Amino acid sequence: MPSRALPYPLFDADNHLYETQEALTRHLPKEYAGAIQYVQVNGRTKIAIRGHISDYIPNPTFEVVARPGAMEEYFRVGNPDGKSRREIFGEPMRSIPAFREPGPRLELLDELGIQRTLMFPTLASLVEERMRDDPELIHVVVHALNQWLHEEWSFNYKDRIFTTPVISLPILDRAIAELEWCLERGARAILVRPAPVPGYRGPRSFALPEFDPFWKIVQENGVLVAMHSSDSGYARYTSEWEGGDFEMLPFKPNAFRMIGEWRPVQDAVASWVCHGALFRFPDLRIAVIENGSSWVAPLLDQLGDIHKKMPQDFAGDPVEAVKRSIHVSPFWEEDMSELTDLIGVERVLFGSDYPHPEGLADPVSYVEALHRLSEEDQAKVMGGNLARLISA
Repeated sequence: MPSRALPYPLFDADNHLYETQEALTRHLPKEYAGAIQYVQVNGRTKIAIRGHISDYIPNPTFEVVARPGAMEEYFRVGNPDGKSRREIFGEPMRSIPAFREPGPRLELLDELGIQRTLMFPTLASLVEERMRDDPELIHVVVHALNQWLHEEWSFNYKDRIFTTPVISLPILDRAIAELEWCLERGARAILVRPAPVPGYRGPRSFALPEFDPFWKIVQENGVLVAMHSSDSGYARYTSEWEGGDFEMLPFKPNAFRMIGEWRPVQDAVASWVCHGALFRFPDLRIAVIENGSSWVAPLLDQLGDIHKKMPQDFAGDPVEAVKRSIHVSPFWEEDMSELTDLIGVERVLFGSDYPHPEGLADPVSYVEALHRLSEEDQAKVMGGNLARLISA
């Protein structure tokens, strides 16, 4: 049950579903059947992408998962005793129907005091990076996942659960076709990885003019673009410093990799303005989810300084462009009043990351971080801002 009743509706920008083993394979064409497999390794089920076992998600069946909010103490007070990750996570639990199906999830949302939510897949974040040298395969797997998401959750469940289909951009015509397929089925938000787009001629920014036909359709249809924390491929760079070739393992971080933890989203937002897409499409609405907000002030400072020295490289003020189009869902342990002062309260979104261990067991408790804001502004952060973005 929620810790309190609030006098305004809650619209959570960050909920997650746990996929079944069919999510990536049910609609995979037969000729691609071997691309994704579930295999047994020492008695545990693992996911193999093109024959390579991935440990990115330790338990990809999600039959047993960490408890919602298991890491709250870790984020609240740190880890002064140097506990192991297993000790921090505590006892796991078996997945419940509300983690797997929209009907039971709606009942759980009622219990938690949440009226509406964006719903993100969990497995999707491992797809693109592990297939970056095969753009065709990326599109095939993404479409298979979206078909499963639509069948199992729909993209708009009773105007309360808005599941976000995945869009990848390697082949522009395929990306546009995928976008239109999702829009025809009621999608109100899409999930785009904060990373360079893989492709036949190498990776490049999603904000370059070659992708303008895609963003034109997004803008015309008022679709919210969600850029959720993902595997953006930056493990390749940290691996060079560490003298190896390591897969991104979000549940096994180390001190060096955490130094640049938010570099991918900082680069992604910088690309939106430095490569001009936010000037060519000023009505785009972008939500940066589960990436915190510690990167915002340094990036705006840098952009302001660069614009002062090189105004000819921008079609307008990059800082104002970010403040106009980018919406941020900060972590509950961050300074909310500082962020609202920086980008405006209308650009800040409540996100609980439920039911992930890094999130909140009681999503309503997020309001405690807003104690310096007026009730009117709390209402905007806790739901009003996202309601405006989804309905506009």
